[in-house]
Amino acid sequence: MRLYAQTPARRSRQVLADLIAVAVIAASVWFALAVRDAIMLLAEPGRKVESAGDNLATGLDSAGEAASRVPLVGGLLKKPLQSAAEAGTGLSDAGQSLQHTVENVATLTTLALIVFPVTFVLVLWLPPRLLWIRRVATTRRLLEAPGGADLLALRALTGPPTDLTAVPVPPAGLADAWRRGDQQVISELSKVALRRAGLRP
Repeated sequence: MRLYAQTPARRSRQVLADLIAVAVIAASVWFALAVRDAIMLLAEPGRKVESAGDNLATGLDSAGEAASRVPLVGGLLKKPLQSAAEAGTGLSDAGQSLQHTVENVATLTTLALIVFPVTFVLVLWLPPRLLWIRRVATTRRLLEAPGGADLLALRALTGPPTDLTAVPVPPAGLADAWRRGDQQVISELSKVALRRAGLRP
């Protein structure tokens, strides 16, 4: 399986197209990851809120336990401290929720920024490349098959006339020479078909 043409001009175009496709895909991934890092900075307040809530809850729990040991009024002192500790736990949960939300947004944004550009590039770039590879493989098989040169010559005749300018034209014309089985003309025309496909004769 041939991936690149043998003719310099077509090969250069193919290599350039491949490099552009790879560069666009790499740039899309890099940009998406950079955006993700920027979005994840928004999770920092959530981490601080979670940490503050945990510290508050821990401190108030400890204070409640200490207050519960006060004779006679220990139970009364512990209840408000426990309620405040629960509020601290709620604050910590809110911080965690904010972090999860930011992470989800960052993940979805990253996927979108990668999938859409990469899909667009692949749709534009991959089908022509695969089509060329298949066409070249077919041309090679045709050339090696019995009578393949005749069919390639016919392809050249039915293609753009500008490709035939380098072929010497016999008095009756190229088509007539092909019909008569003129091997010289058939050989020249098959070379045109090969060059058109990006192959060396």
